[in-house]
Amino acid sequence: MSRLLQALFGRLPIGWLQLTHSRTRFAAALAGVAFANVLVFVQLGIMNSMAIATLKPYEFMRADIMISASDSDAMTDGGNVARQWMLQAMADPDVIGGMGLFLGNVTWQRAPNSIGLSTFGIDPAQTGFLAPDIAAKTGPLQVQMSGLLDRLSRGLPSEQAAAIRPQTPLSFETGGKTVTLYDTFSGGGGFGGDGYMIVSDQTFLTLFPARSSAAPDHILLKTAPGANPEVVAARLRDIISDKSLRIRSYDQAAQEELTYQQTKRPTGLIFGFGVVIGVLVGLVIVYQVLSTDVADHLREYATFKAMGYGPGFFLGVVFEEALILGIMGFVPGLMVGTAILTFMGKMTTLPLMMTPSMALMVFLGTIAFSTLSGAIATRRLAAADPADLF
Repeated sequence: MSRLLQALFGRLPIGWLQLTHSRTRFAAALAGVAFANVLVFVQLGIMNSMAIATLKPYEFMRADIMISASDSDAMTDGGNVARQWMLQAMADPDVIGGMGLFLGNVTWQRAPNSIGLSTFGIDPAQTGFLAPDIAAKTGPLQVQMSGLLDRLSRGLPSEQAAAIRPQTPLSFETGGKTVTLYDTFSGGGGFGGDGYMIVSDQTFLTLFPARSSAAPDHILLKTAPGANPEVVAARLRDIISDKSLRIRSYDQAAQEELTYQQTKRPTGLIFGFGVVIGVLVGLVIVYQVLSTDVADHLREYATFKAMGYGPGFFLGVVFEEALILGIMGFVPGLMVGTAILTFMGKMTTLPLMMTPSMALMVFLGTIAFSTLSGAIATRRLAAADPADLF
């Protein structure tokens, strides 16, 4: 390692030699940096899984414009929308189709734990509004009280989910009514429920008798080929009588909910602060190591300064130590962080995983806060007189 660093820096690797002079202290410093990396990885992993879980329901549908109530900050929040506005919107020449989307929560009581299913009520005849893999399985939804189940639902054994087919349906009771599941699709548990279920709008209204067919949760619209959804949405805001409605492109609605979940909801703010805390912990650890090292070698640094070495030399040595700590502390942090996220993902069925972009972000952040710590640690050397350092 010394020869490699000597070839890299073009001088004796003073920083490396100082760090490895006390192997115990060096190992403790690397463990501290790795710990800070693990903190950041776990928090970023949870934030990333929250983003995936937030956008997942939008992947089930294929729409260009979504009309929602004024208080609808998320797909599952807010009031209902009158179906009459869909009819009014379809008066626009660029709107070629519309469908009401109903949402509710169904509880499947099964031993040992119940499963909470975020349930979508759709018109099974309008397959153009559904993702292709779901649209191909909507035939059985024409039958009353039938449904499609998320096979990745939390608490559902994989072998039981795999056995659900049109030839071998599975039935369960909820609210005194029996729902028969004829097929499955891929969703995954999120922060608001254990999984998803898709039923027809008529089945949905049977499960939720207090709801009205004239008031879905959202209205989905299809635009003509070549039409710009954002331009059409802006035009609809002028056409539709109720000016309080949120009329947005479908992609914009998804991104606005993601921003809302990450910046306004407590969970997103907590995870964001967790990342900040992890960075601060790493900054303090590296600073403590470097400042202690500088204090332990003040006489040597004073000798170099008396010999005419300038601030750049000292910054180079301390930055060398900071980079070594950052890079060598990142590797075990990456390994432990990946293992923890994988374990948490299996236990919770949340989409927790290590991604290349996340690893690159944390690596660059580690180098940045290590370099910043090194710059702070050299302040005493920059202003001191050699005679004062002895």
